[in-house]
Amino acid sequence: MRATFDRDTHTAESRRRLRRELRRRRRTLSTRQRRLAAEALCHRLRRLPEVKRARRVALYLPNDGEIDPQPLIPWLRRRGARIYLPVLRPLSDNALWFVHYHRDTPMRRNRFGIPEPEARHGAHRARRQPAWTLDLILLPLVGFDAQGNRLGMGGGFYDRSLAFTRRTGPRPTLIGLAHECQRVERLPAAPWDVPLDAIVSDRRTIHP
Repeated sequence: MRATFDRDTHTAESRRRLRRELRRRRRTLSTRQRRLAAEALCHRLRRLPEVKRARRVALYLPNDGEIDPQPLIPWLRRRGARIYLPVLRPLSDNALWFVHYHRDTPMRRNRFGIPEPEARHGAHRARRQPAWTLDLILLPLVGFDAQGNRLGMGGGFYDRSLAFTRRTGPRPTLIGLAHECQRVERLPAAPWDVPLDAIVSDRRTIHP
């Protein structure tokens, strides 16, 4: 029992240290490097069949140096896709809504400083979509490896909101996005991590 506890504690500490280092890496990228990386990322995404056929797409607005998927939005809309953003659900334990996003959507910054649709706006059921009905979710990563393991921010928002994807039934395609500098040789995986269908950086596409 003690050995298991020590191993779990060591793994958690390793993930915390790695998370700090990888966040530092992406924050040190220049504005030009981030712009070029976003363009390269979106070029790769536009070539993926699961992106081409998606009609209900959730993505994120970048924060803390995350790679930016926003250049993909005009292309998606020209193809008739509807865009959704994650919103922290009020009065819930680290879970997300996915709220329809357009140029007139009222926005605010949540407790982490991330822009998102206002909670009152998103509370209307007609403006949000259950996660299981989405075709595609593009989510940010802190780190990834060549085996398709991922490291998130540590809050568990996506893992809780997408836990249903482990069961049989309708589910969206899940693609993690990151800068290439966030790739590591091997990640300490956690049992609660929701598996991804692909990971895309500005330089490579990984299908686990």
